[in-house]
Amino acid sequence: MQTIDKFNFAGKKAFVRVDFNVPLDENFNITDDTRMRAALPTLKKILADGGSIIIGSHLGRPKGVADKFSLKHIIKHLSELLGVEVQFANDCMGEEAAVKAAALQPGEVLLLENLRFYAEEEGKPRGLAEDATDEEKAAAKKAVKESQKEFTKKLASYADCYVNDAFGTAHRAHASTALIAKYFDTDNKMFGYLMEKEVKAVDKVLNDIQRPFTAIMGGSKVSTKIGIIENLMDKVDNLILCGGMAFTFAKAQGGKIGNSLVEDDKLQLALDIIEKAKAKGVNLVLGCDCIAADKFANDANTQVCDDKNIPDGWMGLDAGPKTREEFKAAIKGAKTILWNGPAGVFEMDNFAGGSKAIAEAIAEATKEGAFSLIGGGDSVACINKFGMADQVSYISTGGGALLEAIEGKILPGIAAIRGDK
Repeated sequence: MQTIDKFNFAGKKAFVRVDFNVPLDENFNITDDTRMRAALPTLKKILADGGSIIIGSHLGRPKGVADKFSLKHIIKHLSELLGVEVQFANDCMGEEAAVKAAALQPGEVLLLENLRFYAEEEGKPRGLAEDATDEEKAAAKKAVKESQKEFTKKLASYADCYVNDAFGTAHRAHASTALIAKYFDTDNKMFGYLMEKEVKAVDKVLNDIQRPFTAIMGGSKVSTKIGIIENLMDKVDNLILCGGMAFTFAKAQGGKIGNSLVEDDKLQLALDIIEKAKAKGVNLVLGCDCIAADKFANDANTQVCDDKNIPDGWMGLDAGPKTREEFKAAIKGAKTILWNGPAGVFEMDNFAGGSKAIAEAIAEATKEGAFSLIGGGDSVACINKFGMADQVSYISTGGGALLEAIEGKILPGIAAIRGDK
């Protein structure tokens, strides 16, 4: 497999798929440029070699052309970050894009307009009537798939080589993230630096496990994490399940949970997970107490409750003091750690203690030599809120992509470069 370090981009045009899906305010100012800065090492390596760059990205989830989703809003900041005046094509297809790409000189950069302005990027039909028949839906899907081939071929024609540096979209078999790679031979397609680091981090957690291995899964619903939990059961020594999903487990075991979050249709699933953990010898940590509140607000009245005996009208919003100690014990001494999902409503300072306890325990274990991977938007927001991002081994930029990787799925964007099957 080709690597970006070994490849010489001198005199070559590189199509680089990045994830510049950055948040913009009402005046189209970028409020967080983390994703843009993450791609800089890859882009600067190409320019330093004497190559030129055609950048492809999506922004938001447009259903067609829309000014608020135009990548023109990021040109100025991207130019500043790169130290190069970035050119812009008002369309990722058409004559303008082709002409500008063909005219690129070494050291120049061209940003294409939002790839998702075209249905062909995602390969999903748009504009179908709500009452469309199954036959109409099938015909529309077939038409988009057929035109997707031409769309992909056109994108590939702009460049001599392909670099995928968009881990956040690696789980999508989109034109620019997976299909385009087929138009480049093995020596001319590769991961960018960010993608390389993400793939190595995931491989280390799932395939190069140093024990003990502790995984922390949080969030509101057990249903959204079931695939991950089941895949981890065969890998981990300790599994912490926390956040809102913990109350589904509490109720399944006969507990009173007041107004806490619960998935009533997943009570048997929760019991099955408990039994599966016992059968596999996994130390399942569900906690024993919580910080309960009389309303969903930072200024709510609070009390510490047994998590199976929460008063009516009250709801659990954070892990309690005894539970935090149980979390710390399961993390202490671990050599591999994976954290996805908070232990409470960390956005409210009064209910951030459980998540902070996890972060502190992970930082301490990392200091003692553990490899710690933090992933998923809320977990990343947690670690950043507590100012501890520099105290863990790796923070993943991929939300859905990371979750699917942990679930054991093959990611199309990775397979297209690495040849996974």
